[in-house]
Amino acid sequence: MRDYETLRQRHQAYAMALAPRLIERLDWPADRLAAHRVQRLRELVREAIDRSPWHRDRLGGIDADRLDEDGLRELPPMSKADLMDNFDRIVTDERLSLGLVNDHLETVTAGYLLDGYIAVTSGGSTGHRGAFVYDWDGWATFWMGCFRHTLRAKWSDPELSSRPLVSAWVTAAHFTHASAALARTFASPEFVNVRLPVTRPTDDIVAGLNVTQPDCLVAYPSALHVLSFEARTGRLQIAPEQVLSCAEPLLPEIRTAAEEAWGAPVGNIWAASEGGGIAVPCAHSRSHLSEDLTIVEPVDEDGRPVAPGERAAKIYVTNLFNRALPLIRYEITDEVTILTEPCPCGSAHRRVADIQGRLDDVFVYDGRRVHPHVFRSALGRHAGVVEYQVRQTRDGARIAIRCGGPVDLDRLRGEIAEALGRCGVARPVVEVTAAERLERDVGPAKLRRFVPLAEPSARESGGRAFAAAH
Repeated sequence: MRDYETLRQRHQAYAMALAPRLIERLDWPADRLAAHRVQRLRELVREAIDRSPWHRDRLGGIDADRLDEDGLRELPPMSKADLMDNFDRIVTDERLSLGLVNDHLETVTAGYLLDGYIAVTSGGSTGHRGAFVYDWDGWATFWMGCFRHTLRAKWSDPELSSRPLVSAWVTAAHFTHASAALARTFASPEFVNVRLPVTRPTDDIVAGLNVTQPDCLVAYPSALHVLSFEARTGRLQIAPEQVLSCAEPLLPEIRTAAEEAWGAPVGNIWAASEGGGIAVPCAHSRSHLSEDLTIVEPVDEDGRPVAPGERAAKIYVTNLFNRALPLIRYEITDEVTILTEPCPCGSAHRRVADIQGRLDDVFVYDGRRVHPHVFRSALGRHAGVVEYQVRQTRDGARIAIRCGGPVDLDRLRGEIAEALGRCGVARPVVEVTAAERLERDVGPAKLRRFVPLAEPSARESGGRAFAAAH
């Protein structure tokens, strides 16, 4: 096994060598992007058929040399269940196996698998674990795809280009999660990545940020909301030029609070452990699909295409840059809206609205579907609510909130019960309690804001138990 630090520095240099051509693609016109996607799709499918036994069985009748995006939509989708059940036959390197990857993930603190692969894991919104592996080029492309806008801004700013760019990451604690692993792999003298795991006490995170004084703050939205409150109180004293959220839904009230706290626009990275940076913010903080790196198909619950401007129940994503684990029409249950309005930045990469929820977040009461917005709209009206977690019960919800000021719990309880009643929930019972700390998922330490009842309700609603995580 080669020395990790030697490999990491080599990988960081490789990613920087990719930067110029990946940045150039940000300005490509739509027709050139489309031609590039078709070329990469054909290369991906050819390699999958040649080197992946599972894809060979699934796609063996496909003429890869004539395949285009219309033809892609005729192929069967694949789920997380498909991936985990057939992992050993999906990977394109016969040395890789799910057992090997899991053994590596259980022991890794920072390391490469077989001297060239990076493995990460994700619990998914329903807690169903997934394991993913990236090849050398794929992992570097993941990183640069997420931060090429930031790098271009640095290189074009005389002051920033003359010194290191300091980023603070208030995200996952463990290197098996993509955000922590990316920040570790690609830290360099030019990009200083300071990790402040979100699982630390808030006072510790605030103290670390005050020392770091980051140019760029990258944080889970749940952490961002808490930190913006700390900034308003004066305990947190930083002035980031860029604020980025990732991994959880960026709610409108969180964006507003952060922008008011720091006077900087908040960009939202829509990334997935499986698909890389699916959409990333431009200089105007508008999120654009990475249309040179992925093919994203918005669909309804039954897999039918959804037109731009309409909210999709989920997406099928085709990862065009990771050949180690070919994901072709892979289902991710994020609810997404492709926007039709052009961006002031002039990019031909289509825009996407902030991801506000996912199919699995919907609560179902005796066949009646209740969207998370029913709870969000009430909770967002109370300024004293810093963060919250809503757990479905059979006849209502149990809600824990962290308070940064006075909150009338009885009034809030009544507002939510009334809203559930309007949705058809008979005699809803709502509990609202103040909590010092909210429960986060093990591993990625994400905050699951909405926790539905166990599997039977999800299946009755048509939800997918194998939903993918960011």
